[in-house]
Amino acid sequence: MIIESAFKPAWWLPNSHAQTIYSPLMRRLKSPVDRCERFELPDGDFVDLAWAENGLGPDTPLVIILHGLGGSVHSTYVPGLLHASNQRGWRGVLMHFRGASDEPNRLPRAYHSGDTGDVDCLLHALEKREPNTKKAIVGVSLGGNVLLKWLGEKGHQSLVQTAVAVSVPFQLRLAADRMNRGFARVYQAYLLRQLRQVLARNLKNHETNLPPAFTQLESFRCFWTFDDQVTAPMNGFVNVHDYYRQASSRQFLPKIVTPTLIIHALDDPFMTPSVVPAADELSKDVTLEVSQKGGHVGFITGNLPGMPVYWLDQRIPEFLQTYLD
Repeated sequence: MIIESAFKPAWWLPNSHAQTIYSPLMRRLKSPVDRCERFELPDGDFVDLAWAENGLGPDTPLVIILHGLGGSVHSTYVPGLLHASNQRGWRGVLMHFRGASDEPNRLPRAYHSGDTGDVDCLLHALEKREPNTKKAIVGVSLGGNVLLKWLGEKGHQSLVQTAVAVSVPFQLRLAADRMNRGFARVYQAYLLRQLRQVLARNLKNHETNLPPAFTQLESFRCFWTFDDQVTAPMNGFVNVHDYYRQASSRQFLPKIVTPTLIIHALDDPFMTPSVVPAADELSKDVTLEVSQKGGHVGFITGNLPGMPVYWLDQRIPEFLQTYLD
């Protein structure tokens, strides 16, 4: 089902770029994280978890957050979602994808847009720890793509009761095309710089065993070449076309049977409206909420300049509440 969103952008942040960059530049919200955990993976590597429990007991509902490309606990949308969860009486935890936390990973690899294995491992572990706790999962941008792919792969599952995905690049090849045109190249350059830093740090102790392309990260200036020369071979894909084909979440949407809300703005500067799925591509358990405005993980409203209202911090808990309370 596709529905029209009630979101209306702040009049003083009218366009997609203003919506996209305002929060990273201006939002200064202290994270409510009060505990960190290193979660060991079966292959000998790890992911770091940032918990926001703040006195809430282990029997209270849990919201798991998956960040976007170049994201971490320091991403400005993370404190907002964690605070909003705590205010509703829910604990929150951010899972850093491999290499995204403050310490390099042990293995010579990093995360990618279709990397659902670590999420699946964590969710199974949380189910064993807390079999009676209600759980929800929220994925943002790349994290949303990973989430939707995981939900489609699993089909019927009981690890989480509900899910929300925001600003998802449903078709990676189309998003890569868009990011290589016009002003979007600025975003592309920033994200690639973040990704190169993560990889360079993680590959530092493995330099003698790396293919030549992995030591020339600075030479790749667009997602097409970076993903073809680095992401695809590092993660077992034949080439960039194979990676984009397998990792894109749009093909998994008909298989989702978990109550899921997808929030998307048609003016998202990271992609064009052509990436958005049609109603007949969605399972009956998926609601796609579309707005004309909102940018990429923006969705900022408010009547007074300089006094933003971060709509996602309201809309996401509103949806989750039906399944968690």
